[in-house]
Amino acid sequence: MFPKHAAWVAAAVLLVGCVPARWPDQADVPRTPVPPAASSPRTAPPPPRPQGNTTPATTPTPAPALPSGPGNPAFYEVFGERYFVMPDSGGYREEGIASWYGEPFHGRRTSSGAVYDMHELTAAHKTLPLPSFVRVTNLDNRRSVVVKVNDRGPFAKGRIIDLSYAAAQELGIIKSGTGRVEVEALVAESERNASSVAPLSSQRIFLQVGAFGDEANASRLKGSLESSGVNNVVIRYDDAVSPALYRVRVGPLSGSAEYDALAARMASLQIANPQLVMESQPPTTP
Repeated sequence: MFPKHAAWVAAAVLLVGCVPARWPDQADVPRTPVPPAASSPRTAPPPPRPQGNTTPATTPTPAPALPSGPGNPAFYEVFGERYFVMPDSGGYREEGIASWYGEPFHGRRTSSGAVYDMHELTAAHKTLPLPSFVRVTNLDNRRSVVVKVNDRGPFAKGRIIDLSYAAAQELGIIKSGTGRVEVEALVAESERNASSVAPLSSQRIFLQVGAFGDEANASRLKGSLESSGVNNVVIRYDDAVSPALYRVRVGPLSGSAEYDALAARMASLQIANPQLVMESQPPTTP
């Protein structure tokens, strides 16, 4: 039955809204855009602080905050590469190239959901859990700064951390745009004694196979998939976008192996551009 309808299904999926592969969508939380990889230093002049506010950036204090919420899927894909989020930051230490980002990202939401303020001491990292605190040391001048990691990136090849404007200024890499650094995780004592795996497990993996403005079209795709032996097909109504969409998803999935197998199955059924998405685990009732 399915092959007969494969052509219209593929066309419908392309026409009505599969989002290009970027950061996994989060259900029931603010959308989290991912900054594109920078091919050159982002050195636009910073916007001024509000008048009367001349307080310099202050070093954030590592807090007993465990990774949770948006920004901590089991894994995600950007530009065709897969990244696995660490269950915790304990023991992390790495040397490499740091870059910095300012405008036009100032005021936009980060991957953790927080609004990016380039005047605060923050950073983006590809795999550390959010939030994390790290000490970044410039290996050329030995200046160091503690930053809160609350975003994802950098996705340019050869870079290990993307610093806020304020953090880059503290390290003296504003003009050069990049610098050789050492990044070392700082873990609060209360975090060492707690499990950080549980909060991450609240994010469930789904494969989104279509998004439709018409519920009937979503139901047809769901029926076609089920008739072809695909189980656990669900429809999610999303009225946070305009116009509202009916999103067809398969899951939850157990991990990357099941995700890859299902993506291959969708390709064989001529389903175009399936997307990795994450949904928050619904609260359990006592």
